[in-house]
Amino acid sequence: MKTFNDLGISEAFVKALNEMKIVEPTQIQAEAIPYLISNGGDFIGQAQTGTGKTAAYGLPILQKIDANKNHIQALVLSPTRELALQISKQFFKFTKYSEKIFTEAIYGGADIDRQVAALSRPTQILVATPGRLVDLLKRKALDISKIKTLVLDEADEMLSMGFKEQLTEILQYTKGHRSTWLFSATMPLEIKKMIDEYLSPDAYKIEVGRLKVINNKIQHQYLACTDDQKMFALRQFLKTQGSSQGMIFTKTKVLAEQIYADMLEKNYQVGVIHGDLLQKERDKVMRAFKNKKVKILIATDLTARGIDIQDMAYVVHFNVPDKLEYYTHRSGRTARAGKTGISLMFVTPPEMKTLRFIEHSLGISMDKISARY
Repeated sequence: MKTFNDLGISEAFVKALNEMKIVEPTQIQAEAIPYLISNGGDFIGQAQTGTGKTAAYGLPILQKIDANKNHIQALVLSPTRELALQISKQFFKFTKYSEKIFTEAIYGGADIDRQVAALSRPTQILVATPGRLVDLLKRKALDISKIKTLVLDEADEMLSMGFKEQLTEILQYTKGHRSTWLFSATMPLEIKKMIDEYLSPDAYKIEVGRLKVINNKIQHQYLACTDDQKMFALRQFLKTQGSSQGMIFTKTKVLAEQIYADMLEKNYQVGVIHGDLLQKERDKVMRAFKNKKVKILIATDLTARGIDIQDMAYVVHFNVPDKLEYYTHRSGRTARAGKTGISLMFVTPPEMKTLRFIEHSLGISMDKISARY
């Protein structure tokens, strides 16, 4: 078994990792870190959410930063505010015992003037959502002309959220003497076009197989039901969980709100997050969830990116996910830090084929549970 020392990570960062209980490198970390530390070229990493990508690119970035220079040396692009904040927090934790390296996160939905003021301080690493970064570039509020590394994290999600134009603008703006590290769960045609246009033809590529990304401490379960039976089945399941914290995933904002209203009426300690909420409303819900005042969080897939709650006992897939990657991302919210957790999916009769596809693709077997209707 390789250690982070074996991969070339300096002792100061290893000490911080140990304190975070990150001891054994994941597959993508073991394969990516040595290359990213020792080479200056472009890189493509295909891996699912929850495989440790932040450390895979974050630790090499931190080792390459010159702490004596105050300008932005690395730029990380992220699809959502939540994930951008999570990345910047991880960077902060990684640097607990190293030289002072300053990371700033900028994103839409927050006061832009405050972000401009924050960028006047020394900043070596910038984590940004594409839209807000373009806004600030147009204002000439920051300078990214000296960056040495550009990371596109969750590149497929950024494209699916409509950031193609902003990504193109940023890639053109930063073109020159910089390495581009692209991470994506899938490789749709638009991503391949972007790679062909903006990355080197000899970019180093690794792919983490789906079979190796599932946490074996997750109990995968399913409940066969009709759409009309789901709310009753949900309440039955929640009775078995007592006061434990968990998440309920839905495909749509409308459904998330419907479930929230139903559960609120029945006095559950519940919160909801989705893209139509104001940022301050989402922040309020997340604070309550982290402080355990909210026990159950209902969320759509994209708004849940970056959520990291250590003691989450379960996740419920109220809908079968549209993408295989969404299943691994949803399930990965539970069974963290060596603990066990439940991933329960409600499946209607026409969706049984999708369930079997998920089982086959991920190399898992879901246990069937029953409910008394």
